[in-house]
Amino acid sequence: MLRFTRRALAATALLATVGFTSALPAVAQDDEIKIIVVSHGQASDPFWSVVQKGVAQAGEDMGVTVEYQAPTTFDMVAMAQLIDAAVATAPDGLVVSVPDAEALGPSIEAAVAAGIPVITMNSGSDVAKSLGALTHVGQTEYEAGFGGGERMAAAGVTKALCVNQEVGNAGLDARCQGFTDAMTAAGGTVEVLGVDLADPTGAQQKIEAALTAAPDVNGVLTLGPTGSAPALAAMEALGLGGKVQLATFDLSPEVLQALKDGKMLFAIDQQQYIQGYLPIVLLSLNARNLNTIANEVLMTGPGFVTPDNAEKVMALAEAGTR
Repeated sequence: MLRFTRRALAATALLATVGFTSALPAVAQDDEIKIIVVSHGQASDPFWSVVQKGVAQAGEDMGVTVEYQAPTTFDMVAMAQLIDAAVATAPDGLVVSVPDAEALGPSIEAAVAAGIPVITMNSGSDVAKSLGALTHVGQTEYEAGFGGGERMAAAGVTKALCVNQEVGNAGLDARCQGFTDAMTAAGGTVEVLGVDLADPTGAQQKIEAALTAAPDVNGVLTLGPTGSAPALAAMEALGLGGKVQLATFDLSPEVLQALKDGKMLFAIDQQQYIQGYLPIVLLSLNARNLNTIANEVLMTGPGFVTPDNAEKVMALAEAGTR
């Protein structure tokens, strides 16, 4: 597992303090600091397991207590309840993803009103400031989708499916919208296809049906590694390998293997380990040194992993940090 040396951690802390202010006396260093993370993604998910690893490693490096919580399914009512329960324990910091600002906003605003420093991560870059969060750590989803659309169009894709496993998730919807806008600008078209990844077989069958109904589709973009598996299976079942370009958001060992084998065009990498790690560092500094964050930290993506560099990333994925 990737570990930060003391020197690297000191550099990270120094970098994090750029643009910070600390006009008030520092909190005692030996005070026990507790930070709670509430996300919409389960740690068992290959994407969110990397986020959790970042959270855990940052807690160890910073010497603070961290908890990672998430509803068992994509459930905004349950997630809001988790945030409310976290606020009731008065933690020293709260990290939240915001896939649905309307559903989660009141709970986040209640945390801020209670004097709990909040950082949003992964989703919520467009609402973090209005909700009172100190900052947001993540990528801008629309721009990431737009970049994916440009790459798909450059590869010759003219009609694509955007497979969305959580229609209504603002971040995922923005990815599809950016992808659609880029493809449209290049003269192509996109159909958004909603699937339920709780039923992988059903998701595969739905993708197969869409590809069969529209034989002119020559590109598929999935919005996460769990979505790429049924898409790849559907394409193989229909004998479309090499005929339909497949790409995805985010990484997993399976995605990297598909890239290495030339079965996938690219993966959009938002480096989710940093999304878990950096908020813990920032909130630890806030609790210990009253540092406050001046700007959003939109530095985690997008990046692109392709067949050309997939093998280099595979070792990091095996360590659970990519």
